[in-house]
Amino acid sequence: MVALPRLVIAAPASGCGKTTVACGLMAALRARGLAVSGHKVGPDYIDPGYHALATGRPPRNLDPFLCGEELIAPLFRHGAAGAQVAVVEGVMGLFDGVDHTAIPANPTTHADPTIPVNPTIPVNHTVPANPIDPGFGSTAHVARLLEAPVVLVVDAARAGRSVAALAAGFAGFDPRTSVAGVILNQVASDRHERLLRDALDGTGLPVYGVIRRAEGIVTPSRHLGLIPAAERAALAGQAIDRMGALIAASCDLDALLALAARACSLPGPAWSAPPATARTTPASTIAIAGGAAFTFGYTEQAELLEAAGARVARFDPLRDEDLPDGTAGLVLGGGFPEMHASGLSANGRLRDRVAALAARGAPVAAECAGLLYLARTLDDRPMCGVLDVRATMTPKLTLGYRQAVAVTDSVLARAGDVVRGHEFHRTAAVPAAGDQPAWRFGPGVVEGHVAGSVVASYLHTHWAGHPAAAARFTAACAKVPSV
Repeated sequence: MVALPRLVIAAPASGCGKTTVACGLMAALRARGLAVSGHKVGPDYIDPGYHALATGRPPRNLDPFLCGEELIAPLFRHGAAGAQVAVVEGVMGLFDGVDHTAIPANPTTHADPTIPVNPTIPVNHTVPANPIDPGFGSTAHVARLLEAPVVLVVDAARAGRSVAALAAGFAGFDPRTSVAGVILNQVASDRHERLLRDALDGTGLPVYGVIRRAEGIVTPSRHLGLIPAAERAALAGQAIDRMGALIAASCDLDALLALAARACSLPGPAWSAPPATARTTPASTIAIAGGAAFTFGYTEQAELLEAAGARVARFDPLRDEDLPDGTAGLVLGGGFPEMHASGLSANGRLRDRVAALAARGAPVAAECAGLLYLARTLDDRPMCGVLDVRATMTPKLTLGYRQAVAVTDSVLARAGDVVRGHEFHRTAAVPAAGDQPAWRFGPGVVEGHVAGSVVASYLHTHWAGHPAAAARFTAACAKVPSV
C-alpha cells in the first residue's frame, strides 16, 4: 500500500502555464531536500525530459489509452518508489480526453483473411473497443485513478472576476474529480491580484499561488512542441532553476505539500517488468539510440528489456562512430532526426555499422525517427539505407492515437496481435508501407515495414502496454550469432 503525497497540476487548456508550474514545483520541492517523482499524463515525450532535469529521476508517463487504465496506479507506484512526494503534470485541458471518433476502426476479428491468425488469441477475439467516455485518457481520468487532488493553473492575463467563474465551473463540472484549488498565472499587478482573490473567495477554492508576468524563463518551441531538454541541456537546466525559484517565491509550498499529503493511500502492487522465462548467458546486448536526435522513449522500455534478460547499452548516433560492443539488437526510438539530418548523415561509419548489423539478421525495432534513420534518404541526405524508403519534412502534422493490428510476424509482434499506439510527426515516408507492412490501422490502412528482422514504423508504443514485445525482441536477439 502506498501512502505517497501527490497532486496533479492541470489547466483549463494548453498554454496556461502548467508545464512551468509543474517543473518549477518539482524543482522547488527538490531544493527543499525532498525526493520528488515527476509524471506526465498522456503520450508526450518532451515535458518528461524537463521533469527528469527538475527531479533527478527517470521520467514517467501515465497513459490509459496506451497502457490500459488498470495499469495507471501500478505504473505510478513503480515510478514513484522511494519518493517523498509526486507531482503529476496534466495534458491539454483538465477534462480533454481521447477523441474516439478520430481513431480509425480496425477489423473486428482475427478472422480477417488478410491477417494470419495468432494461435494464442481466440478467433472471435475482438479489437478492444474505442473508449466511449469522452473523458477517457484525460487528466481528470488519471487524477481519479490515482485518487489525487487537482490544482488548476489559470491564465489570468486577460481576465478579472471571470477567473472565478471559470474555476468554479471546472470544480463543479464532474463531481468525481477533486479540484482542490488554483494557481493564478500571468497576474499583472497587486490590484489585479486583489481583484482575482476577492472573486475567488466566493467559490471556496483556495489560491495556492500567484505568479506575476515574468521574463527570463525561456523554453523555446518548434513544430512538435518544446525543444527537448536533451538538445539544450545547459540552457534547459538554467530554465528549470529559474522555474523552481519562481514557484518557490510565488506559491505556498507548505500548503501544497499539505494538500498532497491529504491524498489517501493507494492500495495495490507496483508494476514490475515480467522476468525472463529463460536467460541466455552471456546476456544479449541491445543498443538503444539516444542523444539529441533520439529523445523520445519511455523509461519502462529499457526496464522490460533488462528484465527479459538483455543488457541495455546507450549510444548517440550523432557522436558515436561504432555501436556498443557485442550489439545483438538495436532499438531506434523517436525524436527529431529531421533537425539533425546533416549530422546523422555525416556519421557515415555508424550508418555503415547499422546497415551491416541489419544485413546479418540482427533484430532492429524502429519508431518514427528510427524509421527515418533506416531510410535511404532523409530530405535528400543519405541515411542508413536499410529500407528502400525516402523521407521528407512536410507542412502536415500527423498526430493521434491508433489502434493497430500486426499484419506481419516481426521481432515485436505476431500477426494478429493487437496494440495501441500514437503517431506524432511532420515527415512523410515513401512508400508508407512495404511489401510486408507492420501494422493495420483500419480497413485498407496499412503502415510500416517488416524486412527480415527489421520492423520500422511511425507507430509509437508504450511497451508496458504490451510487454510481450520486450520478451519477443530479446529472444530474437539471443539467436544472433556473435561476431
